[in-house]
Amino acid sequence: VKGLIEIPVIGSDEVFSWGVWVSLSRESFSRAAELWDTPGREAEEPYFGWLTTDLPVYPTATLNLKTHVHTRPVGERPFVELEPTDHPLAVEQRTGITLDRVREIAAAVLHSGDGERR
Repeated sequence: VKGLIEIPVIGSDEVFSWGVWVSLSRESFSRAAELWDTPGREAEEPYFGWLTTDLPVYPTATLNLKTHVHTRPVGERPFVELEPTDHPLAVEQRTGITLDRVREIAAAVLHSGDGERR
């Protein structure tokens, strides 16, 4: 499923979002698909998944980080919560990033041509 990793921007009410792909078990994916257009689906328990997007701005790969995918109201992308580890992406999701870091990420992504390494 495609979802958003949201990172708080320190000193702002804004968040920085990465659009990412997460692999769910067959059972979780079937359940998420079954509820995709169902109002109230956000009450569903989060689904465990594995991050399948490698983000280019981290010194170690982001592939296969453990996640919890939180369904949101119909029409909104799921929220992807990383398990709390010492990986820089997980640390940033927990502690936030500065506006300078947002600019650094934007420059790196623009320079690479897109937001995902394939």
